Amino acid sequence: MYIADLHIHSSYSRATAKGMTPHMLAETAKQKGISLLGSGDIFHPDWREELGRCLEERGRGIYHLDGVDFILTGELSFIYQKKGAIRKIHILYALPSFRDVEKLVRGMGQYNLRSDGRPIIGEDAAEFTKFILDTVPDAMVIPAHIWTPWFSVFGSNSGFNSLAEAFGPLVDRITALETGLSSDPPMNWRVSELDRFSLVSNSDAHSPDRIGREANVFSERLDYYQLKEALEKKDPSKFLFTIEFYPEEGKYHYDGHRNCKVIFHPRQTKEHGGKCPVCGKPLTIGVLHRVEELADRPEGARPPSAIGYRSLIPLREIIGDVMGTGPSSRAVERTYAKLVAALGSEMNVLLNASEEEIARASDLDVARGVLAARRGDVDIIPGHDGEYGKISLRIKREGLGSLF
Repeated sequence: MYIADLHIHSSYSRATAKGMTPHMLAETAKQKGISLLGSGDIFHPDWREELGRCLEERGRGIYHLDGVDFILTGELSFIYQKKGAIRKIHILYALPSFRDVEKLVRGMGQYNLRSDGRPIIGEDAAEFTKFILDTVPDAMVIPAHIWTPWFSVFGSNSGFNSLAEAFGPLVDRITALETGLSSDPPMNWRVSELDRFSLVSNSDAHSPDRIGREANVFSERLDYYQLKEALEKKDPSKFLFTIEFYPEEGKYHYDGHRNCKVIFHPRQTKEHGGKCPVCGKPLTIGVLHRVEELADRPEGARPPSAIGYRSLIPLREIIGDVMGTGPSSRAVERTYAKLVAALGSEMNVLLNASEEEIARASDLDVARGVLAARRGDVDIIPGHDGEYGKISLRIKREGLGSLF
């Protein structure tokens, strides 16, 4: 398997960890089992300079560092007015070479690209995407986390009701769509307009430990152009499945008000006329609500060309749940390190390792936790209004330590 996480950020983006250095990214990717990593923030000049010093060009759009492949990626934040409304859309772009990035940057001189790893562009997203594709025809265009309320193409607060409305004829140049943490493929399958596109899942990591929390699994190592073709063609022989958060765990799955402690299913929101029963202000409309507004299929529908998926929970969260502690505790970190050392990578533990193998390297409760996550034996308080959901595993806890 060749596992790719194409959307991350560097330490030059707001609200990111200082440890997001090229070597730390590569080290963490290997620990996680990620073979291909998006560079993130490629439009930021200082980050681009760092990457240029560290990455070794391998040809056909692939760069290499410490045993990990990289492609050059960067997210742009578009804030503009269109059809009488303020639009706020994030788009992830991938580019074949540093030379191509430099071509684009020369045409972006009116923007302060040092201000943030994810620069704000005050232009129509479609028009700017046309500039990118006219300059670099082989660029990949991936609208990011397409359902989140504030900054996405379908966002309830600043988006559109269709891709055609947002992009016009450039819809045909979209490479793939990123589902985001608060939605999974079955939710997207309810909207027939999306059938033609590959649905990708990425971590959007702002710290090293978040790398790979969502990812894409391919059958073999791909160069940049092969990856682009596999996504554009939705080739199931190459694009095998995505690795997903349980969408309820995402920060914007349900509607609600975090400060008022109101968490509503869309049905409840409608019953309350969209208003918070505590403060009376409009509720933040979440991803599930927005999907239901645009869906033209019932729950459970699956288009024939759909790529599969696996719902998982990050390994540190599983260990923390079993131990009754936070995922960043020392005890969790010790057990995590033992598992990765024994079984090769976090992804191998989560996807492939047997109960016996996991128990040998940790204990039976952790092994049962991993298998429960694979089966979907979980309880979740859904995320809402910027707050992650709270997930717990349904397992019988022995507390016996390793049995092998």
